[in-house]
Amino acid sequence: MRCSSATLNCARWKKASAIDMQPDLSIIVVNYNTSDFLEVCLESIWRQTGAAHQTVVVDNAGEDGGAEMVRRKFPWAFLIANQSNAGFARANNQALSYCGGRYIFYLNPDTELQEGAFARMTAYMDANRQVGLAGCRLVNPDGSPQSSTEARYPGQKYAAGELKGLGGDIAWVMGAAMVAETSLIKTLGGFDERFFIYGEDADLCLRVRKAGFQIGYIDDAVVVHWGGRSERDNEPLEVWSRKFAAEMIFYRTHYPGRAVGAIRRAHLMKALWRVATIRLSLPFIREKSGALAKLERYRHVLKVLGNAAEK
Repeated sequence: MRCSSATLNCARWKKASAIDMQPDLSIIVVNYNTSDFLEVCLESIWRQTGAAHQTVVVDNAGEDGGAEMVRRKFPWAFLIANQSNAGFARANNQALSYCGGRYIFYLNPDTELQEGAFARMTAYMDANRQVGLAGCRLVNPDGSPQSSTEARYPGQKYAAGELKGLGGDIAWVMGAAMVAETSLIKTLGGFDERFFIYGEDADLCLRVRKAGFQIGYIDDAVVVHWGGRSERDNEPLEVWSRKFAAEMIFYRTHYPGRAVGAIRRAHLMKALWRVATIRLSLPFIREKSGALAKLERYRHVLKVLGNAAEK
């Protein structure tokens, strides 16, 4: 076993894997400075019944003691402790070779599984062989619904003709809690590692559909999702710019040049308009912080797309 960038807890993994049958689920949880939520997440995994499972935790070199907490409190989980932040997509892919379950369950650390989630997931996937990947029902801590599925891809109106013939009505599901056929995910190579964070779920779902499968939704597999915890120390522009970069990677990967050009022009026109209107209105705005944050974002769009046009 070779891995220069991570510490692998092999003895514990072998002990946790000593079962008489192939696991139903291999759970992958990537942690980055979310150890308080990760503890709740792993406890909810431990309580699940009705499906044999194994768990891989990838700690992305956070500074809150997450790796040590996993070693101390959850010795049944296989831990990969990275020496640096590998990014969300790459960290998930690190775990793939250690996943022996029939299905892979991608789970964010800021989640809590509700009773029966694993049993319902495996039953759904077993009964719907046309589904290659499915999302769970995400709810807020107060029980109110979160967005769990999307019917269209970002920028799809510019490239609708390129996406004809794909199976099913769901375009993609939120990556906070999604289950997929292990053999399919390994064939596809897991997440596209060009997506450091954000956008990797939509990209993977589209590749699953292009491979001839549908995207499903498991309404009775409920997962509480706090959402966005690893972003809490980031400036809004940093988070927003990462999302914008991920969108552009998605467009260039899946859409023809004419569609990417149309999307780029639409972004440029919007950014030019918004920069002009915000600057004109600033003298009349008492609380300027929100407007200045938006101005930063649209200036970033002009800078990124302007530089791309010069290349």
